[in-house]
Amino acid sequence: MALALTSLTLSHFRSHKVARLAVDARPVAIYGPNGAGKTNILEAVSLMSPGRGLRRASAEDMTRRPEALGWKLAGVLQSLDQVHEVETWSENGAARQVRIDGKGAAQTALGRIARVLWLIPAMDRLWIEGAEGRRRFLDRMTLSFMPDHAQVSLEFDKAMRERNRLLKDMVRDPHWYAALEMRMAETGTAIHANRLAALVELERAQAGAQTAFPTATLDLLPGELGMPAEASAYRDALADGRGRDLTAGRTLIGPHRADLFGTYAAKDVPAKDCSTGEQKALLVSLILANARALAADFGAPPLLLLDEVAAHLDADRRAALYDEICALGAQAWMTGTGPELFEHLGDRAQYLHVSETDGVSEVEAA
Repeated sequence: MALALTSLTLSHFRSHKVARLAVDARPVAIYGPNGAGKTNILEAVSLMSPGRGLRRASAEDMTRRPEALGWKLAGVLQSLDQVHEVETWSENGAARQVRIDGKGAAQTALGRIARVLWLIPAMDRLWIEGAEGRRRFLDRMTLSFMPDHAQVSLEFDKAMRERNRLLKDMVRDPHWYAALEMRMAETGTAIHANRLAALVELERAQAGAQTAFPTATLDLLPGELGMPAEASAYRDALADGRGRDLTAGRTLIGPHRADLFGTYAAKDVPAKDCSTGEQKALLVSLILANARALAADFGAPPLLLLDEVAAHLDADRRAALYDEICALGAQAWMTGTGPELFEHLGDRAQYLHVSETDGVSEVEAA
């Protein structure tokens, strides 16, 4: 069983006026100078999954300027024993739309036919920056196991925004809060349970692996006020905390206050205290563990998007990474400035060269 994107067409997407890519299920090595549009291709592939893609950009920002009013991506996705035609697009900056096999679909439907993981340079500081980035990282991993996690998270965020609006307006009547807090309690505890389940899957995948990358121990910290595991207990905590939350003008307890704590297991050192190279190796290790777990859960390894990953690893670690990707059987889309960064892959991969002429990105098979 395989999961692979075998065809991708970009129209007025970022720097690509029109680009047509035809590939097979092997890893894809994309190389070319900085600014040529390599990462834009990975971003396009990331939109074969729910959400805003690897850059978390708005639909309007993805449009090629100034001549275009929108963009469109079309791909052929081999998913297990089925082949799907996937289209996603945006017009005039509106929210992106999705069509699967000619029928309109919600973004969440993409998570049922494809699983996509990514590692980009912006994530290199994951362990030393704010908790929001770590929550987002954890939620992407959780979403890879549980496609419905996206919808639950959206429902929680909507209910919390409405509750926060009441708090800022200093509304004290409990009747305004009851329904919102019940919805937050149901969805918030589901988010918390999903995250914990994802960490169990990752721990299991790391424990049984022979890998050149260090194992990371992960813990979910619920925030200083805790996170009740039962919906009824969380609802009561929200009701009891209204006075405190009114003073703060926002909700102070819930899954939005959680943090992900990582430890370099072999050294028993917090990830935030590790060297830059060790932090990068831990991230790679987690992505590979996530991919191994998904291969067992989904039936095929996910699409892997690894932006400039080769530049941040020494030659031995690069070789180890490529060997693990090939052993896993994943279609990994990787970028780098030159073909020498992918030398160890040989004919186990296919190569695309990206260049730029008069502000237009061009892609050709190498």
